[in-house]
Amino acid sequence: MRTKVGIVGGGPAGLVLSHLLYLEGIESVVLESRSREELENEIRAGVLEQGTADLLDATGVGDRMHRDGAVHHGINLRFAGRTERIDFADLTGKAVTLYGQHEVVKDLISRRLEDGGQVLFGAEAHEITGIESEEPKVRFSHEGSEKPEKSEEELACDFVVGVDGFHGVSRPAIPEAARTEYTRKYPFGWFGILVEAPPATEELIYANHERGFTLVSTRSPQIQRMYFQCDPTENADDWSDDRIWAELHARLDTEDWTLTDGEIIEKNVVGMRSFVTEPMQYGRLFLAGDAAHIVPPTGAKGMNLAVADVRVLSQGLAAYYYSGDTGALDRYSERCLRRVWKASRFSWWMTSMLHRFEDDDVFGHRMQVAELDYVTGSRAASATLAENYVGLPLEASKGSGTESPQRPAGAPMGGA
Repeated sequence: MRTKVGIVGGGPAGLVLSHLLYLEGIESVVLESRSREELENEIRAGVLEQGTADLLDATGVGDRMHRDGAVHHGINLRFAGRTERIDFADLTGKAVTLYGQHEVVKDLISRRLEDGGQVLFGAEAHEITGIESEEPKVRFSHEGSEKPEKSEEELACDFVVGVDGFHGVSRPAIPEAARTEYTRKYPFGWFGILVEAPPATEELIYANHERGFTLVSTRSPQIQRMYFQCDPTENADDWSDDRIWAELHARLDTEDWTLTDGEIIEKNVVGMRSFVTEPMQYGRLFLAGDAAHIVPPTGAKGMNLAVADVRVLSQGLAAYYYSGDTGALDRYSERCLRRVWKASRFSWWMTSMLHRFEDDDVFGHRMQVAELDYVTGSRAASATLAENYVGLPLEASKGSGTESPQRPAGAPMGGA
């Protein structure tokens, strides 16, 4: 097989990139190890920054998001027995949209297949080679609808983009001596539940409590998502529904507000860490999303960072195929990492302000309460939180003078 851009990973980042390249007339092939059904039913977080929602809308895949998503103009911070609202609309003029990641994936898969895109499900990448040459290759095994048994195949490309997550084959393809990895592991996890119940709140609640952090979110008018801080080694099956609700009520209920219970349909425990690798490119291999960086979910940045990465990359690839200019591609890592580190800082700050740590004493908790009191009482501090939460603007490529390269007049779609 031969294509211009080989994309290893069919999650949101890989699908958005393939869609953006298609709109520019650039051919790509997406290799995804999971089945379409698995991808479309994997329940993940779904807070879309303003820029992410705008991109999906502008590129023709935002119809269901507008119909089924919920636009939120703020969040609530609950601490010391009171609740304070951060008003995004007033502070930034922007908002976020709650729309599940799996729903975004459904929309993108449907559009890519409708447009004749090559998305190979059940295609497990094993090795990426030749990334310092002009024709890197991806070796993979594929079990398609017409192939009852997996067969070994090879995809030759102009460029390879690794969006196959932390445990994928893409990042290790960069020589160990050529990359630096930064990691922070947090001493707690999130116990997450999906609940069949009406919304308990119009906007998200982030709660700092002596017993630990809690988050109340929503997925639809019928399905709610809630998390509470726990030991990362906890077994979700050891928690009865009654025990879960007792813990949530203890951390969330106030004199004038009580959490709405419902039927728990899913529960799991996830660990938390921060991770960044530098650089995000080597030769003709580019990393994006969780293959390059992971943030704790407190700041709602994971999918948004991945989409920002591939948006920058699509601009660089478009410039290359239109004019042969490699400047934007050469600056890809530098440009993305500025945003990645800012998002990592914000996620770390939100996590540190809202969670209880193992070595916390009464003084440490009082410092958190004071921080929250300042953030909610100062317009400047509230604006800092708001502008980070709704999404920082995509920074222009240094020296380019423009955020997005424009196709020269008369240039064919797809360029070279």
